[in-house]
Amino acid sequence: MNLLLRKTFDLYANVRPCVSIEGYKTPYTDVNIVTIRENTEGEYSGIEHVIVDGVVQSIKLITEGASKRIAEFAFEYARNNHRSNVTAVHKANIMRMSDGLFLQKCREVAESCKDIKFNEMYLDTVCLNMVQDPSQFDVLVMPNLYGDILSDLCAGLIGGLGVTPSGNIGANGVAIFESVHGTAPDIAGKDMANPTALLLSAVMMLRHMGLFDHAARIEAACFATIKDGKSLTKDLGGNAKCSDFTEEICRRVKDLD
Repeated sequence: MNLLLRKTFDLYANVRPCVSIEGYKTPYTDVNIVTIRENTEGEYSGIEHVIVDGVVQSIKLITEGASKRIAEFAFEYARNNHRSNVTAVHKANIMRMSDGLFLQKCREVAESCKDIKFNEMYLDTVCLNMVQDPSQFDVLVMPNLYGDILSDLCAGLIGGLGVTPSGNIGANGVAIFESVHGTAPDIAGKDMANPTALLLSAVMMLRHMGLFDHAARIEAACFATIKDGKSLTKDLGGNAKCSDFTEEICRRVKDLD
């Protein structure tokens, strides 16, 4: 269903902010990264077929138009969100034509965005440096498959998918925001789920709609509740129910009025 929605509405940019949350202990305390993933092509184009029995071919599709579009989005995002650095993640040393085209378009867009610093780095080097010192990264832009993997790695740095929001952005303001942690059927109906990722995805949606004050209030209340540590769900280190956690956030939102 997710892939169908992306294709139907041409949601070409997947955006995942990964920011350390004060009060939720992880090995890192200074993560502030945004992964921007091209959402429509690459290895996930769905073009694969059997050549002969026992041999399957999958085609990686990279186009000039999609590569330029996601690069422009990344730089615009960086500028609009007061970020200073965009890193293009690629493997153009191996896939010289496909990733080479993606990298070329990123370089061209960077030439017209001199106010934002531009770096380029191999995917494996990014992974190595990410686990050593994630604070060196700001905005990362990359093709589809790399983004699928690297965005989860970044989520792990701040505590997992349960605290990581996500948005799929298309042209003309069309967008879908979601938590990406799955449905957790094992705890369905038990009032145990952690709603943080869903709430922060809603915050992203409100900002996308221009409702910045509403977004800031909900975000501040959510982070303050986690920092306080008295009403946390089990996965966050507490014993509170989902409803208790949510009620505490709602109370704090009202206190901000």
